[in-house]
Amino acid sequence: MLKIVLASSSPRRRELLAQIGLAFEVRTADMEEKASAVWPGGVVEELSRQKAEAVLGMLADAPEDLLVIGADTVVAEGGEILGKPSGVEAAAEMLRRLSGGTHEVYTGVTLLYKRGRDAGTADAGETREGICRKVFHEVTKVSFYSLTEEEIRRYVSTGDCMDKAGAYGIQGYFARFVRRIEGDYNNVVGLPVGRLYQEAKEWIGE
Repeated sequence: MLKIVLASSSPRRRELLAQIGLAFEVRTADMEEKASAVWPGGVVEELSRQKAEAVLGMLADAPEDLLVIGADTVVAEGGEILGKPSGVEAAAEMLRRLSGGTHEVYTGVTLLYKRGRDAGTADAGETREGICRKVFHEVTKVSFYSLTEEEIRRYVSTGDCMDKAGAYGIQGYFARFVRRIEGDYNNVVGLPVGRLYQEAKEWIGE
């Protein structure tokens, strides 16, 4: 019996994982997110791994097989990472910076598969702790139309920007300002579920 655990409280990630037909539960760990990497791809991989490992540690004594999924998303423009805005003015400034240009969205994913207490012989690729690990990231390029100051202020006033990397959500009201994307749309929403499923299906067994 396999238990799938999403190590994220993001409603968007929950929706995406449910969309591909997986049954899962959500668990999060209270931890400080801190990356030593500088390159955006390295940052999201490192943070996704920290989240997944923290949750797996909480479930160390689980009798069933576990698949823990950790994820982290950042927006990068000109090589600089833009996280979640600290306030309304920070959100408006991010949108001014992204207006009329092209930026990248990176989502890192960590998959940790751990055999249950009563499992038999170890599988190839397992560590001494009985854990198989896969860490990867996806990159999507997003281009915006030019935004007027009034459009920026109107969007920021909705509050939709406040919990999102780069101060926007592509799947809602802000979609009216998106000119083009190159890559996985779901990656921009917060989880590249196609790649995730392909990487995990050997453990999911569907």
